[in-house]
This record gives sequence, structure tokens and C-alpha cells, in this order.
Amino acid sequence: MADLEVCVPTTPEPARRRLLPLFAGNHAGGRSPVTCRYRCADACLHEAPNTSDNAYFGDVVRSIVDRRGALKAGAVIAAAGAGLAAFGGTAAAQTQPRTPANPASTANPANPADPAGALNFTPVAPNTEDAVVIPDGYEQSVLIRWGDPVLPGAPRFDFTRQTAAAQAKQFGYNNDFCGLVPVGGDRWLMGSNHEYTTEVQMHLDYDEENPTEEQVKIAWAAHGFSVVLVRRDKRSGKFLAVPHPYFNRRLTARSEFTVDGPAAGSDLLRTSADPSGTTILGTIGNCAGGVTPWGTILTAEENFNGYFAGGDAITDPTEAERVARYGTPDAASTRKWERFDDRFDLAKEPNEFNRFGWIVEIDPREPRSTPVKHTALGRFKHEGATIQIAKDGRAVAYMGDDERFDYIYKFVSKNTFVDSEGKAARERNKKLLSEGTLYVARFTGNSPQAEIDGSGRLPADGQFDGTGEWLPLASTEESFVDGFSVEEVFVFARLAADKAGATKMDRPEDIEPNPVNGRIYAALTNNSDRGPSGAAAADEPNPRNGNKHGHILEWDEDGGDHTATSFAWRLLLVCGDPNAEDSYFGGYDKSQVSPISCPDNVAFDKAGNLWISTDGNELGSNDGLFQVPVDGPERGRVRQFLTVPVGAETCGPVIGDDFVLVSVQHPGENAESAAAPTSHWPDGGDSQPRPSVVAVWPS
Repeated sequence: MADLEVCVPTTPEPARRRLLPLFAGNHAGGRSPVTCRYRCADACLHEAPNTSDNAYFGDVVRSIVDRRGALKAGAVIAAAGAGLAAFGGTAAAQTQPRTPANPASTANPANPADPAGALNFTPVAPNTEDAVVIPDGYEQSVLIRWGDPVLPGAPRFDFTRQTAAAQAKQFGYNNDFCGLVPVGGDRWLMGSNHEYTTEVQMHLDYDEENPTEEQVKIAWAAHGFSVVLVRRDKRSGKFLAVPHPYFNRRLTARSEFTVDGPAAGSDLLRTSADPSGTTILGTIGNCAGGVTPWGTILTAEENFNGYFAGGDAITDPTEAERVARYGTPDAASTRKWERFDDRFDLAKEPNEFNRFGWIVEIDPREPRSTPVKHTALGRFKHEGATIQIAKDGRAVAYMGDDERFDYIYKFVSKNTFVDSEGKAARERNKKLLSEGTLYVARFTGNSPQAEIDGSGRLPADGQFDGTGEWLPLASTEESFVDGFSVEEVFVFARLAADKAGATKMDRPEDIEPNPVNGRIYAALTNNSDRGPSGAAAADEPNPRNGNKHGHILEWDEDGGDHTATSFAWRLLLVCGDPNAEDSYFGGYDKSQVSPISCPDNVAFDKAGNLWISTDGNELGSNDGLFQVPVDGPERGRVRQFLTVPVGAETCGPVIGDDFVLVSVQHPGENAESAAAPTSHWPDGGDSQPRPSVVAVWPS
């Protein structure tokens, strides 16, 4: 079977065009204004959509967690405290009674003598090179680029002669999540999200006020999802994409998706084109995701609101409140898709807005199957979804809502997982996310209010920690939120969570269970609005005002049971400059760690070490991929494994036994236009930058 041919475009002299203006205002993290405009519709320049008066960490049950009265907190606090003891560490031992460790939290701990697990390396120094910089002793190659062939008959990529028909057969733009489903030997089906398009850098002649119909259709085809068969050459270790005629697949903003769960067929999802409310065209804003234990891939719809127009046409107060909670679209969208498809105009199709913001399940082994939007997992700006099978066999999905002051959720399935590869078992498992209960998290801090002053300094007990509970929002049969029907809870999950009293967080992004110690880890990227002059002051798990570097949260479900409704939490990292007083690295010597800023995606290696990719580094260097042990004497020792090129974000990642895959998203996106690129990665010379998947392995 032939391998994909590497296509290096010839870039002509730049054409004269109107330059995209630099956008005013302060943008989140180290992102460029271009990224903010095209990915999230300048969300950081608008007020946060969450205007609820929900309590913050520092306000909840504070009277019962003063250190002198901690034992009065009751059974929930005591049970969660046992989980905290299992975290280990000197500070915890000084302030908490020793209790038997939770077996789920201590099984197969990482070997302290080899904290890197299967991959050991000397950390890469922070840098601003226009390259993927990897450690000595490792090799790399580009697996697939934007525009490379995916489907048979796809033409060679030509930057100056793009067409929608060609793009529909080629690898899409701005690949984010990457997941592998094994199909035998050294072969996998690789699933890649294509989160968004940056038209000003895709076309030399792009006028953002007047895009052509063909340019819009190219963007539709560049969104969505790719399934690509990949194989690994046993001699060289290199990964290769294979143009397989059966397995390879492109899903776009025009592909057909079915809807299941409690909101399927609801009046809230019906449109003139789909009066049944069960069939949706397209998936957009696909950010992170996860590979399920039954071999499917979950892709998450995140920043969908910026694709719509007509927000000024909404006059009904109830509808206006619902739309505003997700970010009210402007009169015209950034990309002007509404000019070529009425469904992106709220004035014409108001319910189309409700048909995005879901978790989507794709079966890469069944390329002719229709992907499913699971309404039982709630509608919000999903960063991703990852699955853990609980002790009783039920599937538990952990999810973050990537917005300032939004929430952390989990879903617990009604039915149980069947551990079999048989067809009947796979079909049963593929329905696990159709029925169950959706929860949202509420957190309580353990330290007195006066010790959380927004400076990021550790409280007297030496750690940021506390307890929490999962608040039920609805099952597929019953709403637990007054004033909300079952359908309304799932379609307007943010509003239901507001009313339930969930805790506001600093942009909860990727969340993933650790397969070795059983704890859950969440990346909270940043929140420049945190503070006395913003929407909320600092609290214990969001301990800094003007939080521009983010942090990593970990928690232990009560009794090691992922279906439990209480948990113990603790901050593993408070990211930033190790020399700064407001950074924290799990208690590890800060002079021995790599600086890290704006954590985004998380993953684990076989030893249980946490791997973190970053987005928007505020420390003056390129984004990267980092590894950190979470147990033993190396806990908190952050080491940088690689950096990505100028203007790029590190996405994915996939951590194998002896390889790493990363998605290099939006290289050169700090440029004003395609006429003056700031990056020429990956093809070099004077070529245009191309988002790509990169493989790294030991030499």
C-alpha cells in the first residue's frame, strides 16, 4: 500500500490586499489577536457569560473548615479527607490525620528511580525557534499536514489554488485533539479534530468583510474531523499516513450527524430543514476529545457561538438570556457564513444555535456509520470528554466548560460497560452515553478566608486543598433543577448549573483520569478577570488575582469510586515562573523545574506521569509539551519535552510507550495576514505555515 506523498507548495509573490487590522484590547494568555478573533470570537474582550451570583470556593461552608474546627465538618468532609491523605506529601502529613490509603490511588505507583516511565530525556530549554524542538536522543517527522491527502483521489495541496472539493478530501485546518485506535500490528486509526479556520492566513486575497462563496465552502470543508490510517515503520520508527480507501474519512461542517439522548427530537432542536430535531449538518469548534474503552472517539464542540450571526434580532427575554449565557452572536459573524447558509443566522433559524456545543461520538472502525451528538452529556463549550469505567461497570465522562468562571461536569451512565470486542458488545457500549445522569461540581476550600489573598502564596497548611460534591442536574428521566424540564437542563446546561449552585472556575479545559493512581486531573488555563476588580476574587483553588498562567487541579473521588458524589481536591501545580513567589510545583524544588504557563491538554504515560500541553505561554517563549510525576519524591518536577514553532499551540497529545504525537495548531498565527507569514514551518523556505501532526520517538 502506497504511503502519502509529501507535498511542498510553491508560494508565489504575495498579492496586494487589505491587511487585517490589529484588534484592540488585552487577549488571554500569549495568544495573538488573530487567534482570539477566529477561534473564540474575541471572548476575552467581552464580559464573561456567567453573570450568576453563585458562591465561590472561599465562600462555601467556610465556617466548618477553619483549622481549629475541621473535625466538625461532618461525614462528607471526613470521607473526602481520607482521599486527601492518599495524595501524600509532607504538608499533608502535617495537617491531616493519617488514614489508610485508597487502593485506587496507590496501585502501581511510578518508579521513583525512573520518573519518566518509558520516555526519559533532558529537558528542552524555553525558546522562540520556528521549529519543533525536541530533546537530544530523539527524532521527529511530520505525519500529516493541512492539505495532505486523506481520501483517495485527493489532489496535491496548492496554497494558491484551493477549492472546496479538494479540501473535502484533504486533511483539515488547525488540527487539535489527536487519538489513536489500534487496528493490529503497528497500525492505528488516527482521529484528528479540525477546530477552526483562520481565513486571513489561508488565502492571500481574503477580505474578511466580503469573503467569496468558494472561500466559505473551503472553510466548511476544512472544519470537522479526519480519520486517517497510520502505520509505523519498524526499522526507522517513523509514522506514516496511509490513503486507505475504506477507513479514511473526512467529516466537515456539512456532514450528517444524528442526535440521541434526552433532547433528541425536542422542540428546542427542531429547524425548518430538520423538523424532527434528530439530524444535524456539521460539527464545528472541535477542540479536545477522548478515546473510549470500546474503541470510539469523542470529539468536543467548543467555541460555536462565533459562527452565528443575528444576535441583535433576539427580542424574547427568555431566549435572549439563554443565548447570552453561551455568548450572544454579533449582528454579523466573523466569517460571514450566514450570507451563504441561513442556518447560521439566528434571525432566520434560532434553534440552529442549540444544535452545537455537544459531545460527538465517532466510530473510526465503521466509516459508513453516522456520528452521534450525545445530548445526555449536556450542552456547553466542551473542551473534551474522557471516559473512566467505574467499579460497578458504569461509564463516567469527565468534562470541562472552557470559559472564564464556568464549570466542571461529569456524566454517569445508566447502563454498564461490556468488556468484549464482539459486535453485539460494541453496539451496546456505543449506547452508554445515551442515558445517565449529568452532574456539576461544587468545591469547598480548607483554608481560612484571610489566607487566600490573591497573591498565590500558600496558606498556612502548605497547600491549596479542600473537598467537593457533585450536584445532580438531571437524569434522562428526571430534572433535579427547579424550573427546568429534562430537555432544558441538557440543552441549557450552563443555566441549570448556575441555578444548582456550581462553583465558578478559571477556564476548565481538558480533564482526564490517571490510569495508575485513579485520581482525576484538570487543566485550568488562565483567567485574567480573577480579582477584586473583575468578576470574582481569588479563592483557594483559583488562588491568584489576574491569573494569567493557570494551574492543574487533581481530585480523588470518595472511596476511589468514580460514581461517588463527593471528593477531595488539591492543586498539583500553580503554573508560572519558578522564580516567582506565586508559582507552586507540588512541593518540589522550584530551582529544578521547567517554567510552564497556560496548561491546556493533559495525558498520561504508562507510569502514570502527567503530560501537559500549553496554549498561550505568557513567559515569552513558545508553547510546549511538559511531563510531571504526580507521586513519590519527584511529584511536581515539571520538565519540558518539546516546544512548537512560532505562533503555534501544542495540542493532542498522544503519549505512547516509545513515542509521542502532538498536534501543532495555528503555526505563525501571530502574523497579520498570509502576505507576511511569521512562520514557515513545517516546509521551510518561504512556504506558508501549515498545521500538522508531528511524531517524536527515541533515536
